[in-house]
Amino acid sequence: MDLMLKEYTAAAGTTVVEVSGEIDVYTAPRLREKLISLADAGSYHLIVDMERVEFLDSTGLGVLVGGLKRVRAYDGGIDLVCTQGRILKIFRITGLSKVFDIFDTVDEAVAAHNPGRPGGHLTVVDPETSDAQTSDLKAGNPGTEGKTEGN
Repeated sequence: MDLMLKEYTAAAGTTVVEVSGEIDVYTAPRLREKLISLADAGSYHLIVDMERVEFLDSTGLGVLVGGLKRVRAYDGGIDLVCTQGRILKIFRITGLSKVFDIFDTVDEAVAAHNPGRPGGHLTVVDPETSDAQTSDLKAGNPGTEGKTEGN
């Protein structure tokens, strides 16, 4: 499957890149160019929506890390949106789940950086126990912890 990219503004200063398909050695350069062009245009707060990504390889991970380095040079960041277990597992195994903030929805990612917006929650799955740790993201509140059972 091919890679499809859609870009839109979710909130003032926050750009979402919606990614569909496979991010691999053949398609990753398109995502790299998109992230570079956004950063070059002054978009330093990015959300990469990976809900429709069917496959992610090490080249794709490298593109995301490279994009993060680029925007962090301007005090920006890249948040990810993903709830797919097979993709989340790649981030856990590589340790990148500690580098990227990963959210369940775009609205939750936006709310985490825009205190005036309604809160959401962030779910991180413990790879050893498969338990999911959920943090509420409320305006002006650093979050409260709750625990739910994973699959």
